[in-house]
Amino acid sequence: MANEAILTNKIFLCAALPLIKVIANDVPSLSKKFEHMHAVFQLSAIDPDSPGGKVGTHFTVNNGEWVVCADKVATNAFVDLEFKSIDAMNSFLKGKIAPSTLPKMKGALKYPKVFAALMATLLKMSSVLTAKEAPAAEEDKKLMVKCYFYLLSSGISQLNKQGHPAVHDWTLKSPDRVYAWAVDGYEDISAYLRIKAGKSRAGRGVYKRAMPFFTMRFDSLDSALGILMSTDDMLESTRQGKLIMDGAPEFGAQIGEYMMLVGEYAQG
Repeated sequence: MANEAILTNKIFLCAALPLIKVIANDVPSLSKKFEHMHAVFQLSAIDPDSPGGKVGTHFTVNNGEWVVCADKVATNAFVDLEFKSIDAMNSFLKGKIAPSTLPKMKGALKYPKVFAALMATLLKMSSVLTAKEAPAAEEDKKLMVKCYFYLLSSGISQLNKQGHPAVHDWTLKSPDRVYAWAVDGYEDISAYLRIKAGKSRAGRGVYKRAMPFFTMRFDSLDSALGILMSTDDMLESTRQGKLIMDGAPEFGAQIGEYMMLVGEYAQG
């Protein structure tokens, strides 16, 4: 099993930072910033134990078309927010901003528009993932639920791939099963996790090859946010019909436990 710092970092590199693309595409004021951009940018951290001496996730944008390279370092980045260590990167992304956690902003002066667009999107991502209250606007609620669904499905998969004992043991013992998250009336806001014999794969959207083994389904965006933001009780939401467990309840409790685990790593 990877140590706690590396587990946290893998969730950021492979589950949280890829949300930059989702947010940039879904927020009109941000998508305009990338419409005519041709650039490569990344967030990285110095790590002597990694090949090449650093870890990172980078993005390539061409006229608003994105390619996300999670947990891959680019050598040709226009802008690189380079942290001095994995711990510094983890702390910064959890909102613990201090002189010791600030990155070097390589390329910021040479490519100011790329830097400004990246920072605006990062700030929006931070506001979505660290909000203490649900937003009022429908579009903001949709974005928040979508980001949480994607973060949780990818985060659980990363914990498995990095050998987290509880999560990996769960997948090792599992036959081929799909677990899903959904909101009634919003087919475009859904995610899933497929597991089998120690392997896992997260996906966005509806799993269409077969009926999921278990789906955590919500009757509304507000009901979803109540659970995702830990402001509502899961048992009470189930009793009231806000949360529907399409499958055996014990699997809902298990998924809920791993959802909380991802939250602990990503938010501290």
